[in-house]
Amino acid sequence: MNRDIARELFRSYRGHRKKNTTDESERVKSDEPTQLNSILNELVEARSWRQGIAEGNLFSEWSRIVGNEIANHCEPITLFEGKLTIKAESTAWATQLRLMDESLLKTIQQSSPGAVVENLQIIGPTAPSWRRGLRTIRGARGPRDTYG
Repeated sequence: MNRDIARELFRSYRGHRKKNTTDESERVKSDEPTQLNSILNELVEARSWRQGIAEGNLFSEWSRIVGNEIANHCEPITLFEGKLTIKAESTAWATQLRLMDESLLKTIQQSSPGAVVENLQIIGPTAPSWRRGLRTIRGARGPRDTYG
């Protein structure tokens, strides 16, 4: 017997659909058209999406916030629990960003209100791994063992 899991999940979803919990008294019935901007603002406020939108704008407007020079050499990777992780294209740029950590943090906080950025973690490029591959030896130290 062939089971179609997707079809079963769809049927269970349709059977357990949530009822609309909004009361009719909360809705305002009007024959007048409403501006889309006001409807979207009400939706964002009702769902508490302000912080998420501000964090998304931080990633999408990165070059405007930090400037083109910095944006050309680094990019934001993650924002989790107030820690923004930035990946630089070279170790020199990572060092430079670490030196200007405080001013960069202030600029980010002022340019993207609503996004919770408390500290920065700046990482450099990843180095190649010598642990795996076609020509590796178990227990060897990698390329360093040929230098004496």
